[in-house]
Amino acid sequence: MANYTKEQVMEQVQQLSMAIANTPEIDRFKEVEAKINENEKVQQYINRIKKLQKQAVNFQYYEKTEALKKVEKEIERLQDELDAIPVVQEFKETQVDVNDFLQLVTTTIANQVTDEIIRDTGGDLLQGTTGSALQAGSSCDH
Repeated sequence: MANYTKEQVMEQVQQLSMAIANTPEIDRFKEVEAKINENEKVQQYINRIKKLQKQAVNFQYYEKTEALKKVEKEIERLQDELDAIPVVQEFKETQVDVNDFLQLVTTTIANQVTDEIIRDTGGDLLQGTTGSALQAGSSCDH
């Protein structure tokens, strides 16, 4: 089995990152994000929500409870309206798809590294234990 340097592994990571960035899931995300950024109605909602969020922080800081409640209610109303816009729903769906895909890649890599360690140490894949305990227990002290 070949040994790899950290630099060689990072080179492979770079290649994998480029491959992931060029998948249909990522391409779709970029397309929908561009639609969101070009949609004036969506941008107006986002800007209004941001302004209200700044007001909410100020009201919270100065302990203006009633004003804070009103602003939070308005933010919630605007957020609901924003979420009802089809392109926003589509954007959220693509975010979920991308996150699920990245989680799958991460989990698969972690599992395969663990399995490789178990195999390399003569462990038991079904039990998920390495063979180092067996090797330590069978060593002889002469």
